[in-house]
Amino acid sequence: MVDEVHLRGPVPGPFRRLLATRATVLAEAARALAGAQVVVATALVRDAAVLAARRTRPPELAGLWELPGGRVEAGESEADAVVRECREELGTDVVVDARLGTDLRIDAGVLRVHAAHLADGAPGPRALEHSGLRWVTAAEVPGVDWVPADRAVVADLVDLLRP
Repeated sequence: MVDEVHLRGPVPGPFRRLLATRATVLAEAARALAGAQVVVATALVRDAAVLAARRTRPPELAGLWELPGGRVEAGESEADAVVRECREELGTDVVVDARLGTDLRIDAGVLRVHAAHLADGAPGPRALEHSGLRWVTAAEVPGVDWVPADRAVVADLVDLLRP
């Protein structure tokens, strides 16, 4: 596989147009993401399993599974939003470990997934805003009926859970 090309002299015509188009598309995408509302999702890990929460709304997503989370509020860091959302949705405290995957463009803005674990002494999660919770192992992750936004991180979740 070639991941780098070094050309001597001017770039040939069709290739030059391709590179110019690619640069324009990437610049436009970067501008769109820069001003987008950030939404966080939490890959809460315990005993080599990740927590999935069953949606109750909107109707088109009801019954599907998601990573808990929500919008980052003004003046709030992404890590603070993860902690707040887990308190609100799960009634528990978490410690944020790291970002998982890349920025994902969604209707509401940009989704950023963070891996986390339960804080020492924190109670187990409860379904305060969902119809159910389940712990999903790496082998089970691909078979879960995830909401569309979370389907993009299935491979990242599997990698996170593998020893």
